This record gives sequence, structure tokens and C-alpha cells, in this order.
Amino acid sequence: MLNITINNLQNRLPIPKIRVKKLILKIIKGEGFKENGFINICFTDNILIKKLNLRFLKANSATDVLAFNLNNKKTKSSLLADIVISTDTAITNARSFKTTAGDELLLYVAHGILHVLGFADHTKTEMQLMRKKEKEYVDR
Repeated sequence: MLNITINNLQNRLPIPKIRVKKLILKIIKGEGFKENGFINICFTDNILIKKLNLRFLKANSATDVLAFNLNNKKTKSSLLADIVISTDTAITNARSFKTTAGDELLLYVAHGILHVLGFADHTKTEMQLMRKKEKEYVDR
């Protein structure tokens, strides 16, 4: 059984909890992982995500998504993860990309889950694959 916990620590955007959970399950199934484990998603503001980014990744800036795979080894049988998403960044990027903040949030959820499942975005090739996967899973 997969336990998905959604924590909303902000008040700028409503969080579509059912859509978030359905998206997570769609990605996990689509990538061949078992629906087993715990995923904690926290929606927050730029102030908190910046503090977490500095603490854990030594980057003194706000970001859209922080994803932490807490498993000791790569496994498709069980997931243990924390994902932090900035709604402030979603609002800002929605204006820039002429989309909605809700669409941005779903992209960030997909991005975080894909990171937890082992996808990276450090190189151009990795980034292209990540964008392709995000578009594949997020219904617009």
C-alpha cells in the first residue's frame, strides 16, 4: 500500500489533493514501481523552501521543487520520499509561461516524483527526458 501525505503550509494557492494523488499513482504505475511505501509532499512558500535548499543542498536560493529519496538503495518495490514544492514559484512561473499556477503545481509534483524514481536533470539529455516524462504524465 502506498501512503501519500499532503501537507499544505501556505495559503496562496488551493491544493488539488485528489489530482495530486492521482498523478503520483499514474507516474508510479507508468514507471513500473509498486504502489508500496510512503510519500510526503509539502506545499510551502519561497521562504521555507529557500531555507531547506540551503540546509540540504547548500544553495542559498528558492527553488520550485526539492525531492528526497529516503530509501537506502534503489528499489522498485518500496518508496520512501519527501517532496517540497513552492507555491510562490508556481505563481511566478505561471505568469512567465502563461499557464496556471495549478498546472505549474502538477508539473512540480511530476518533477519531484520523477526525481524520487531516479530521473535526473543535470545534463541536456537528462533534462529533455525529464520534460518529456512530465508532459506525458501531466494532463493539461
